[in-house]
Amino acid sequence: MGISSDELPKVFELFVQVDRSLERAQGGLGIGLALVKRLVEMHGGTVAAVSDGPGRGSEFVVRLPALALEDHSYKGSAQTSEEAQRKCCILFVDDDPDSAASLAVLLDLTGNVTYTAGDGIEAVREAQRLRPDVILLDIGLPKFNGYEAARLIRETEWGRDIMLIALTGWGQDDAVQKSKDAGFDAHIVKPAKYAELMLLLSKLSKDGETAS
Repeated sequence: MGISSDELPKVFELFVQVDRSLERAQGGLGIGLALVKRLVEMHGGTVAAVSDGPGRGSEFVVRLPALALEDHSYKGSAQTSEEAQRKCCILFVDDDPDSAASLAVLLDLTGNVTYTAGDGIEAVREAQRLRPDVILLDIGLPKFNGYEAARLIRETEWGRDIMLIALTGWGQDDAVQKSKDAGFDAHIVKPAKYAELMLLLSKLSKDGETAS
């Protein structure tokens, strides 16, 4: 269907959907191309998108390093700072199971251990069982919403040091303030940038530091 020039630089960002009406009708989540980019880069390659605009089609070019069969010296690209950080146990909570699972896969690629939950009650139960380092928690959840789940987790002794990150489509000032009041360490508005998530997770490598 083609991609407009203003959307083209953003197509590999997390949760970005070029044509939201069409993507939603077909169940698109805006995660696939971010996952492609991450996989290609882990193999030392690059991926790029080219389009002359809407209705003109799109071309996606993946370039990967080639190896001679007798060359045993290649050890992959140098470990990035995000890959060198302490690996985390992460719980994703979203009432869209495909969204939670896809984002979990994306962060699994950096060696993190990930789990998912689908509602607020399950979030609290899984948090108690897993004692994760990080919980990425949607706000608009069934049973308990994200604010209620966060408060319940923070009231427990085991939940005081967990990094709670609100990952939601609600970005109004009152929504951000409610997140702070409920005990969240950070509030990320979808579409979230992968680098933004990595920056927050990297803070766990520093003892006693939390996200602001």
